[in-house]
Amino acid sequence: MASLQKIRNHGALLITIVGLAMLAFILGDFLNSGSSFFNRSRENVGVVEGQKIHYTEYEAAKDQLTEVYKIESGRTDFDEDMHAQIRNQVWNMFVMDYTLRAQAKEIGMDVTADELTELCVGENVHQILRSRRAFMDENGQYSRETVKNLINAINEGSDDAEQNANLQQAKAYWLYWEKAVRISYMQEKYTSLLQHLLKANSLDAEYAFNGRQNGFSAEYAVKPYYSVADSLVKVSEGDIKKLYNQHKEQYKQTPNRAIKYVAFDIVPSEDDFKAAQELMTRLQEEFKTAEDVSVVVNTNSDIMYDGRDYSEATVPAQFKEFAFGKGAKAGDCTEILFENNTYAMARIMQAGYSLPDSVELKAVATAEGQEDQELGWFKAEDLPKNIAEKALAGKRGEKFTVAQGMGEQTFEIMEIGKPTPKVKLAILAREVTPSSKTYSVIYNNAKQFIVNNNNAEALEKAAQEAGMAVIPQYNLTETTDKVGQLKSSRPIVRWAFEAKEGAVSDVFECGQQFIVAALTEVNDGEYRTLEAVRAELTYEATNNAKAAYIKKELAGAESLEAAAKIMGQPIQSVERISLADSRLGNAGMEPAVIGAAVAQGANALSAPIQGKTGVFVVKTGAANNLDGVFNADSEKAQLASRYAYLPYQAMQLIEDQADIKDNRANFQ
Repeated sequence: MASLQKIRNHGALLITIVGLAMLAFILGDFLNSGSSFFNRSRENVGVVEGQKIHYTEYEAAKDQLTEVYKIESGRTDFDEDMHAQIRNQVWNMFVMDYTLRAQAKEIGMDVTADELTELCVGENVHQILRSRRAFMDENGQYSRETVKNLINAINEGSDDAEQNANLQQAKAYWLYWEKAVRISYMQEKYTSLLQHLLKANSLDAEYAFNGRQNGFSAEYAVKPYYSVADSLVKVSEGDIKKLYNQHKEQYKQTPNRAIKYVAFDIVPSEDDFKAAQELMTRLQEEFKTAEDVSVVVNTNSDIMYDGRDYSEATVPAQFKEFAFGKGAKAGDCTEILFENNTYAMARIMQAGYSLPDSVELKAVATAEGQEDQELGWFKAEDLPKNIAEKALAGKRGEKFTVAQGMGEQTFEIMEIGKPTPKVKLAILAREVTPSSKTYSVIYNNAKQFIVNNNNAEALEKAAQEAGMAVIPQYNLTETTDKVGQLKSSRPIVRWAFEAKEGAVSDVFECGQQFIVAALTEVNDGEYRTLEAVRAELTYEATNNAKAAYIKKELAGAESLEAAAKIMGQPIQSVERISLADSRLGNAGMEPAVIGAAVAQGANALSAPIQGKTGVFVVKTGAANNLDGVFNADSEKAQLASRYAYLPYQAMQLIEDQADIKDNRANFQ
């Protein structure tokens, strides 16, 4: 059907909504019933606000989101990072769903069936659906009819097995976005409620206006903390512990590990290069003379020969001059070339012809009730070979039919690009890769390194002596997907949570590297330890001690001039300060100093004030008020704009304070 075909055809163009929509996936129709041979509590990936998330639900959610990504992106070759992203998005969806549901339930809020219908196919369709190309007409506008036809087809099903499978895929796609609309709208309703609760009143407006309007000229002197030698003050262990207890809530942590690791690169040996070169030399004559070059190439080459047409833009750079140079003809061959660890040679199979580089196609409806579908422009390399051959060899207005799966599809050539020179090129290329022997040698070297250095301290020392980089990695949590940029390194994380501090791992294979790691830190407490934050606490405690030292020096100073002389610092002036300011002239961000100075009123000298960068003495001058006229409505509007972020911050706070148990580490 046309709607389903549109989903496929525009796949490569469709990723546009991520934010709220990706948080909007709700489970509802997945398996969650029946008995099990195992304790279901042990199969729970997590619990959010009392809602258990079973492994089958979690996997089903990942599968569905993966299918949505495939349709949206037109890709199926997702890498490790993409799969990790999908896993994390699915978890975040569960958390958002259940935390928001719990809050909404307490106040009796929900999205009704009528509201959802209106948001999906009514007069006020939600923006999430309006921005999906699969639901648009040929003019790029949201088509209610397209959506209704899709829903009807999904509900009716089909007796044809292939078409029914396609409809099931379309159903999953539609249900995903329908649920995305529901949860997104629920979030919009909730944040809207919070916005209406966070209103500024007349007293707020008047206070904000006066804080901005009323100000003073000022002069100040400041003695920076850095100007006082550390040796002049004393910081006790009690001072540091006191600060630690004051700031303790800032040091909450998730159990984590720190490691250091060394890498043994899996690279070809000299023997591997020699073997690859010898193979190419043995194949050279056969490659030049074989009548069926595809047998030679497709049996031995990293680049398969399928008769593709290369243009100057698509031919490998090293063969461009050879293939398109003056006098290039069928049968010409290069010598064996070496570049980027690859031996290669090329043979011209056909030259001296031209074909278009691109074509605009339309899919012609093949059944009653279907509509023709304009597919857009395609480059030759983006089309399947059976379609590209006919499309690029045809003319504007021609139709052609190709096999697709168990059926056929007819296309019409809407427009065709200008022909450009082409060449058919057979390329025999062999990248030099490590042999099994080389692999074993490197692996054994890594194993021997472990035998000789079986603790973290020895590993680091031996690596440094050998000139190997020792790479630290901090804050690995149980659900960390990989270590830094190391490929397939999730097993290292699992090991780190099973090993004892100081232990050295076995050899891990991570892409083209063997990794040996040492566990350097185990942090399982609810809070970071005092030792972990000692440096920053010592710095703060030292500045506090210096502030007390400077204040003692300034005792008895009865004028700004006297204070500046004791400080050995110049007097600086500020044209105007008010409660609306946070910067104090050249001193930078000093809101506490400004607040204290404004509070003392006009023509007054402050006591020494402890600031962020030093101790200040401020002398206010005459009042320097602005001439603005108070407008309560305008002030309230300005305050409302400042409050605008608070509902969204509240959503994050709700999640942070939710009762969440994350067991994903047991399933990764």
